Amino acid sequence: MRALLIYPLFPKSFWSFEKTLALVDCKALMPPLGLITVAAILPQEWEFRLVDHNIEEITESDWDWAELVILSGMIVQKNDMLAQVREAKRRNIPVAVGGPYATTSPHEVSDAEVDFLILDEGEITLPMFVEAIEKGDRSGIFRSAEKPAVTETPIPRYDLLDLTAYDNMSVQFSRGCPFQCEFCDIIVLYGRKPRTKEPQQLLAELECIYNLGWRGAVFMVDDNFIGNKRNVKLLLKELKVWMAEKEYPFGLTTEASVDLAQDDELMKLMVECNFKKVFLGIETPDQDSLALTSKFQNTRDPLTESIDKITRAGMQVMAGFIIGFDGEKPRAGERIVQFVNQTNIPLAMFSMLQALPSTALWDRLEKEGRLLNSSANINQTTLMNFVPTRDIEEIATEYVNAFWQLYDPAAYLDRIFKYYMKLGSVKNSKSLRPSWKTIRALGLLLWKQGIIAQTRWLFWRNLIRVLIEKPRQLESYMTLCAYLEHFTEYRFIVREQINTQLANYIASKPEAEKVAS
Repeated sequence: MRALLIYPLFPKSFWSFEKTLALVDCKALMPPLGLITVAAILPQEWEFRLVDHNIEEITESDWDWAELVILSGMIVQKNDMLAQVREAKRRNIPVAVGGPYATTSPHEVSDAEVDFLILDEGEITLPMFVEAIEKGDRSGIFRSAEKPAVTETPIPRYDLLDLTAYDNMSVQFSRGCPFQCEFCDIIVLYGRKPRTKEPQQLLAELECIYNLGWRGAVFMVDDNFIGNKRNVKLLLKELKVWMAEKEYPFGLTTEASVDLAQDDELMKLMVECNFKKVFLGIETPDQDSLALTSKFQNTRDPLTESIDKITRAGMQVMAGFIIGFDGEKPRAGERIVQFVNQTNIPLAMFSMLQALPSTALWDRLEKEGRLLNSSANINQTTLMNFVPTRDIEEIATEYVNAFWQLYDPAAYLDRIFKYYMKLGSVKNSKSLRPSWKTIRALGLLLWKQGIIAQTRWLFWRNLIRVLIEKPRQLESYMTLCAYLEHFTEYRFIVREQINTQLANYIASKPEAEKVAS
């Protein structure tokens, strides 16, 4: 069987970083870990060809080669996913679709007339699919309420990737999260009991990408890396030894809950393993909104103290923020900007709340008759898909204004500089000889921000102080500076697209509602 694996396009988003990636001659931030894991689970006597549409086009020779097309992706990728389904069907090639989007919105994918829906987790449903194929079945839906152990998950087929196209590699240690945030679909997809791989299993994956020649950033894609703290500590104790033996070839990033700050041992182990960044779902500084959406883990300790503690331990905090919770008081956008400026969090991902299919929030809003459409698209350029408790025009205006302020070039440069002045010292990392790609990126960045930009004097003032006071953290500091190339453009995109959607929304309202508002 010749299986063509297609990873659909991502739209421009907070994390797309096109202009920043261009500096280092990369085409995408991370590879399709899900699809290369699918390739590892499927029969290895099959032939595989992977096309990541984010880095290359799908050619006629790809279509001609394929006996089967397999697609997987997230909800933000749905437009291109469905487009590629249509292309495959036009060529009479059987199509199988799975992944998070298909699992939470199977009706939308079914409407595209795919042949096989492989839902839930592939360790269970992919063998069901293979059995059906071998019996000669030409269609089918494969589901399982059972959550598989991930201890038997094979090493992903990293050999299918063009490693030079990506800025990060990715691995996964666990699935699931112990919390029950109302708006989150992670517990819908993977459950509330975190399941982890064995330490040696994860080390074998790292060994694989190491042997393939990868050096640099690795993203541990777990939605909550510390969901099972006991098992994480067992991993970190072995990972610490492996990283030292390999002379710290990777700088690690992951996602975690804010209660990481409560565990000094865990933070220390992560830093010793060369974890450099951690993404936290802060969501909002408003305690009432956190309680309403069942984000209780963020209410137990002062958020500013937790962020400061993780920062001083030596890990750069990235954070997610949301506006539009039920019962939210006016000027929520201003409060988020104040919080970000108070903590100096460099990367503050900010979005309007979206109700995602199958979540507790979706179910509640559906019962209340407040959903505006039958689908969702979680992106920073998307208006809310439900009727909020305060005026949507007010929320959207606050959102656009706040995003504009957060990524004003001078404000951003000032924020990242202040953050790096309090960031804990780097431990154990090894300085690698800079490549030509790195030298070229540095030259371009110095030209763009040190010569052309209106903020050039601020850029040089801060850079000189970092060189003097935090020289070992210069590389990661310059990376944050490089992100400004993306945000300078992206804040215009956010403003334009949200204002356009808002105008269309207002125009579609009945005249009586317009007068009342």
